[in-house]
Amino acid sequence: MYLDPAQRKKLIEAAPADLADFLRALCLLPLRPGAVAALNAGSFDKRLSTLSIGKDKTGNDRRITLPPATAAFFAEQAKNKLPAAPLLTRADGKRWDKDAWKYPIKDAVKAAGLPLATTAYALRHSTITDLVAVHKLPTLTVAQLSGTSVLMIERHYGHLLQDQARDALAGLAL
Repeated sequence: MYLDPAQRKKLIEAAPADLADFLRALCLLPLRPGAVAALNAGSFDKRLSTLSIGKDKTGNDRRITLPPATAAFFAEQAKNKLPAAPLLTRADGKRWDKDAWKYPIKDAVKAAGLPLATTAYALRHSTITDLVAVHKLPTLTVAQLSGTSVLMIERHYGHLLQDQARDALAGLAL
């Protein structure tokens, strides 16, 4: 399931404020929903504009340098929180988890008029798709940002590079 930027924006706008922040984070970075939910306020370093992603599905820690607008979003989320506190919280102050986001996302999807198959993971897929197809990042960079292997990026998103390959080959013509 791919959601274009306008659809992602509609989803965020249709969500309650706490869920909207969680969804926005999923749209800003190619992270698994569980990795976003696991972030603590101390995961964000305002001074360096970096976000440290703890052990994710692959078991590796990584640090992502954030652009200014994304850093500002995470700075706002971390504001007045202790380092061990959840970075993104539900309205009741608790940490997000799949049971907490599943039905509210379904409700926001319906309210936004999006395909009912839309899930939190669709935002990761959409973000990775844009990094590969629109922003033309190398698959190694996308894999590192996403916390997955180059093989997985190439397997699931390699078809998006066919036009780039064709255009590069055309540039070799004498």
